[in-house]
Parts: sequence; structure tokens; C-alpha cells
Amino acid sequence: MSGMAWVFVALLVFFVGAAAFTAVLKPRRAAVRVGGFTPVINHPKSFVGVDGFEDADDNAGATFNSVSAPDTPADKAGLIGGDIITKFDGHDIHDEDAITELMEATPIGKTVEVEYLRDGEKKTTKLTTIANDENRRLRSVFDKRPEGIGRFGYEQDDAEVVDVPGTKLKGVRLDSVDSSMPADMAGIKKGDIVVEFDKIPIRTKGELLMRVRRAIPYSTVNVVIMRGEEGKPFEKIEIPVKMGKQ
Repeated sequence: MSGMAWVFVALLVFFVGAAAFTAVLKPRRAAVRVGGFTPVINHPKSFVGVDGFEDADDNAGATFNSVSAPDTPADKAGLIGGDIITKFDGHDIHDEDAITELMEATPIGKTVEVEYLRDGEKKTTKLTTIANDENRRLRSVFDKRPEGIGRFGYEQDDAEVVDVPGTKLKGVRLDSVDSSMPADMAGIKKGDIVVEFDKIPIRTKGELLMRVRRAIPYSTVNVVIMRGEEGKPFEKIEIPVKMGKQ
């Protein structure tokens, strides 16, 4: 091989190596198609503090099962499990894919307007996105809080989301209540449908579990239930419950 050929090979190796090194150092870039265009993203994914999104029925938007911890953006914005997000930062949301893409396209720390449906009613709120590290920190702070975690006295696997007869609401029906636990001692019975816990609407099993865990042990919370029999009017009852501790 001639001298010029060796120079050419050496230059080729140099430039290929430099390109590979630059690619390693370059920030993560993701192409996300939002609202008909494809922006180039140079920042980490944003989080709002929910347990994960899923498709709402009939492509009505994206929903989630519960807020993941106190003081997350979703919690501060007043969102609860079962809310259906229909618009995020001006972009229409029809399914889980759309909101997931927007989480990747939205800068951390941006304040956005959120439109959502609750019990068929349109509502609007604002929240400020956070990084995943902050999301994890808030969950860890809650899990390790000195007061401990609340206990109600039911099995999540023995609970079911149901329509509340005579209303447009959904609630969580308790298909078992643990004997001699806080709910039982307060007078809550098998078959009762929980629609509110400590002034928070309950529309999903995950949100009920989270609100039970968030309740301060040995404090008293008001639980609103619907009680009745099939074919008869259901009665709305508010029951104070002194919480236990896990």
C-alpha cells in the first residue's frame, strides 16, 4: 500500500472514531410527534406524579389509577385517580400514547394547563412538571414519614369499582371488611360503596388505597358510603373512622 493510501486510511479511522466519541457524549435526543410536528427533544422526560397512564374508555383521553404521593404536581393540582385528561399544555389527548409522548416533549419545571373530566364534568387546573429523581424522592419521603401509614381494614383484592345506583358516579364497593379493624369498628359493612374519603372523591381502587395510606394513624377521617340493596334506593351515609396504623 502506498504512502498516500496509508494517510487516507489513518484519516478515515480518525474521523470515524471522533464521530463515535461525539455520539457517546451528545445528550439524549428523542423525536416525539406532537400536534402534527416532530420536535427534537434534548431533555429528560417530565413527570407529574401519577402511577402511570392508560387509555380512557372510547378514546376519551388518558386516565390513571391514583396519585403516587403527596405534594406531587398532580396532587397539588387536585387531580385524583379516575380523572380523564383530555388536553395537556394545549394539546388534545385521546389516549395513553399521546400523554406519554407529551411527558417526553415537555421540559421539566414547565407549568402547563390541564383539562380533564371528572364524573362527566369538564374541569381545568395547572401543574408544574418535575424530574423523575424528584418524583422518586417524594414517594420515598411519604413511605418513610415518621407518622407511619394509615390502616382502614379491607382487602384491595376484595374491592371493586362499580356504578353507584341512581347516580352518575362510580365508587369502590367493599366486598369484605376485616373484623375488628377501623372500618368494621366504625360501622362500615360488606357491600358498602365508598364514594368519598376524607373529603376526596373516590373513583378507583388505587386512589382509595392511597388515601387510606395517606391518612394519619389514629386520626379520625370522614368516609362517605352508599348503602343499599339491588332494586331499592341507596342511602348516602357519612361515617367517622378512627384510623389504625400499618
